[in-house]
Amino acid sequence: MKKQTLTLLTAAFAVAGLHAADWPQWGGVNSRNMVSPETGLPVEMAPGKKLGPKAAPKIAGRLRPDAQEANTAPGAEDIDISTTKNCLWVAKLGSQTYGTPVVADGKVFVGTNNESPRNPAHIGDRGIVMVFEEKTGKFLYQMVSPKMGTGKVNDWEYLGVCASPTIVGKKGYVPGNRCQIICFDVDGMANGNQGMQDEAAFMASPGPDGKPVEVPPGAQDMDILWVYDMYKELGVFQHNATSGYPLVVGDKVFVATCNGVDWTHTNIPAPNAPSFIMLDANTGELLGEQSAETSARVLHASWSSAIEADVKGQQQIVFAAGDGWIYGLAPETKPNEEGLNLLKEYWRYDANPPEYRKDESGKPRKYAEFDGPSEIISTPVYYDGLVYVPIGQDPEHGEGLGMFSCIDPTKTGDISGKPVWTFKGIERSISTPAIKDGLIYVGDYTGRLFCLDAKTGKEQWKFDTKGHIWGSPLVADGKVYIGNEEGELFILAEGKEMKELGSVEFPSPVMGTPVAANGVLYVTTHTHLYAFKQGAQGVAKN
Repeated sequence: MKKQTLTLLTAAFAVAGLHAADWPQWGGVNSRNMVSPETGLPVEMAPGKKLGPKAAPKIAGRLRPDAQEANTAPGAEDIDISTTKNCLWVAKLGSQTYGTPVVADGKVFVGTNNESPRNPAHIGDRGIVMVFEEKTGKFLYQMVSPKMGTGKVNDWEYLGVCASPTIVGKKGYVPGNRCQIICFDVDGMANGNQGMQDEAAFMASPGPDGKPVEVPPGAQDMDILWVYDMYKELGVFQHNATSGYPLVVGDKVFVATCNGVDWTHTNIPAPNAPSFIMLDANTGELLGEQSAETSARVLHASWSSAIEADVKGQQQIVFAAGDGWIYGLAPETKPNEEGLNLLKEYWRYDANPPEYRKDESGKPRKYAEFDGPSEIISTPVYYDGLVYVPIGQDPEHGEGLGMFSCIDPTKTGDISGKPVWTFKGIERSISTPAIKDGLIYVGDYTGRLFCLDAKTGKEQWKFDTKGHIWGSPLVADGKVYIGNEEGELFILAEGKEMKELGSVEFPSPVMGTPVAANGVLYVTTHTHLYAFKQGAQGVAKN
């Protein structure tokens, strides 16, 4: 009887705690399913009005990061907090933000650029990760990473850091903009400078004479523990940006290298460099890599994020690659003839149907054309024993044919052409699915949100946002949140019946994915990070 009572109490506490949880990585957990247990999230929200130029002082022609006026709550910066609704706080970001925030250890982390510099000593194009206090929106510290210096084909101007960190305990892991994986101390410099002692050199950028100009790190700079440089160590030729969210499994970190094509979009400069690697989470040492054949046939770049799946007791790392294939790998290696430690492969699946690869005469179709093949940028999701993933391309290539696949990861070898089911009603997508109660919610770049049956792929409904979708849907509190390039956030009811509950218009594009953590809904636009909470009245304190 006592044992039964203890079990029931444990279960009750577990359920009670579901409404208040961190969101420490892309997708919340290693399966990457965009579903949150949070409740009480708002439907009605207002992002507020921007202050005029007199109320928002500037540095070098840009909004000063500490710009505040009497009618703003500290932390709101250039937004009049009195004109918001259900808004706890607002934080100013750069001019282009593609990173989706993560929430852990009382902090909010987000990748952006440096067009609203927090430190006047670092002016100009940089990759930035900003860190804020979760309760108040107070700026705590940042990572500053100058440009790669090899041209925009490697490090495109003003993209900044295109992802956000994965937080595990007191360590964070994030891809920088210079083809690097960076591990840092979540507490920042508050507990001293740990690990790497050369942050000044890391942040240095060329001065007028071409020599690096170093700025000593301060309390508002990231405390870097180690850096793994994929460009220098592996010869990776990243295309445009370093992207993808690190996957941490035990003491191992799995990341995409973003190896890709050059400016011609036809030549692969580094076909022998890996597209996917495994690092030691404590030291940054290279432990293993995927076979280079993925890079040898890459269509554009490998920007997706890996997932962990427990497939009937077998641990799998599932990686969707830039060649349009998805791979089921073991977190173990086997040396090849050249002495490289290659990740063992369980299965592989071509997510493009044959007719996207070749036309009726058998001639290869051209990449980036409407009916040509696509890579995978979306993150696959593992749900109820199956893997789900759509194909898509860099949005600069426009709209085009897509396909959504459901895959059985218990199979082995090349399982191309053997999916559980496919859905071709979707066009190109870079949207990661959210799956709950047997229903899949996924967007396509064209701007439509689909609801599909997870077992059959049958379309239940679709909703047209009438704006390109870059981000992914979040399912939480009986609602589906999805943003678009027009700066609109749509809220729909979850379930088999399509019902629009509301919408919010923001002053700049919503390229990331909404995140719910500890009773708060976070929405990132290109320029601001909003923390919405039901009943909040801008009570942030700096």
